[in-house]
Amino acid sequence: MINSVSRATHSQPAAQPALASQKAPQLKAPAPPDTVTISAAKQIVQEAIETSSRRPWEAASGDHQAKRLLAREAAVKVATK
Repeated sequence: MINSVSRATHSQPAAQPALASQKAPQLKAPAPPDTVTISAAKQIVQEAIETSSRRPWEAASGDHQAKRLLAREAAVKVATK
């Protein structure tokens, strides 16, 4: 036999406070920019061991030091002829 339910109780969901449902945005401090500095001595050593075949490419791309080195090498070649 089927019994009918005479009284049904439905539970209402508990009301959430408005502040709890909205989370405050997390503010993060900006990260410091990544910078790399090379000491002057390290730069001098790098230029000294640099191959002469790479200099024309660097000079063409705007490297002033490579331009000066190419000019100096050209002057030495003219002086030794």
